[in-house]
Amino acid sequence: MRIAAYQDGSEARLGRVEGELIRPLRVEGPLERHLDPAKLVTLAQAPTEDARPLLGVTLAPPVAEPRRILCVGANFEAHRREMGRSRPEHPMLFSRFPSSVVGHGVPLVQASSKYDYEGELACIVGRRVRRLRPEEAWEAIAGYAVFNDGTARDWQRHTAQFTPGKNFDRSGAFGPYLVTRDEVPDLTRSTLRTWVDDELRQEGRLDDLTFGIPELFAYITHFTTLEPGDVVVCGTPSGVGAGFDPPRFLKPGQRVRIEIEGIGTLENEVVEDSSSG
Repeated sequence: MRIAAYQDGSEARLGRVEGELIRPLRVEGPLERHLDPAKLVTLAQAPTEDARPLLGVTLAPPVAEPRRILCVGANFEAHRREMGRSRPEHPMLFSRFPSSVVGHGVPLVQASSKYDYEGELACIVGRRVRRLRPEEAWEAIAGYAVFNDGTARDWQRHTAQFTPGKNFDRSGAFGPYLVTRDEVPDLTRSTLRTWVDDELRQEGRLDDLTFGIPELFAYITHFTTLEPGDVVVCGTPSGVGAGFDPPRFLKPGQRVRIEIEGIGTLENEVVEDSSSG
């Protein structure tokens, strides 16, 4: 099942994606209220309205206000090597704020002159979990989405802490919708690809993760309780703009397209920051 969050005028709605159509669901509240496995069954059976073209709606991030967006740095082996980092003993974690991400098709704001893309897999938590064993991790996941961990590289490197460079408003993207876990039984066979305009920049299989999803969930839930709607973003393959010589950062007018086999395609155009004050 594929569930999208979208705007219908001023109202936030949920819909079931059926090919190129979206079928609005008659349910209340944001998606995070429905992510427990038992509730997802109810959501699949919820009353619907007439389907409409998916291209005709404005998609929002699948989870509107996650309590946590926890990202893992340098977690693809090829990317770790291209950035000249040694293999870490533990996952390198940092947080993103909900205000830093937009949905599929919504413009990304150029964070700085060294604004970079990072195509990633996002795991969306479905139930409250604490101190998981690795083999229990999959049961905690409601589904998956695509994530662009857009980064201001200059701000990222101000200190050893990544927070400023990862949290410029509307610098990242999350979507296009949630794909339930049962639709992707073996993630390790999936490939992640990122294009800038029509140029393929990133291509990596999800079995190249330094710390796999079971290890990540066991580590994270050892120090914090994950709640429905929390998001764990798993890392990016090689081919980021900072990895080229000279670097190839994003400019206004360019489009970033990220595809994960079995999950979907997230695409956003980069625009200048027109804010003031």
